[in-house]
Amino acid sequence: MADNEQTPDQLMADLENVASAAGGVADATTGAGATTGAGAKESRDLGFLSDVALQVTVEVGRTKMTIQDLLQLGQGSVIELTKLAGEALDIYINHKQVARGEAVIVNEKFGVRLTDIIAPEDRMGTLSNK
Repeated sequence: MADNEQTPDQLMADLENVASAAGGVADATTGAGATTGAGAKESRDLGFLSDVALQVTVEVGRTKMTIQDLLQLGQGSVIELTKLAGEALDIYINHKQVARGEAVIVNEKFGVRLTDIIAPEDRMGTLSNK
């Protein structure tokens, strides 16, 4: 038997481990068992998700232009965006808008102060429309 092949017993044990982990994820995301008899919430152990990487994007604005206009851009060119100066920036996590904020400078770097978190119900509504 090659080094990377598994016996049926090993394969079954691995499948049981995957099923158990999937059940833990399902419980954590649906809140199963999250309340006690007194109705107080237990803290859910979501530590297993702490190292999952997410793409965070902050959108300053958008525009449309022709290829001809694009080819004429050079150093110093200004691209006019649809948002007004001072208007809230859109914050996306994995391409889904989750918040709005304003630009700030922290230690000579740009940052974003969250000013409005989009309600989970509203976020789920946009997911079901796609």
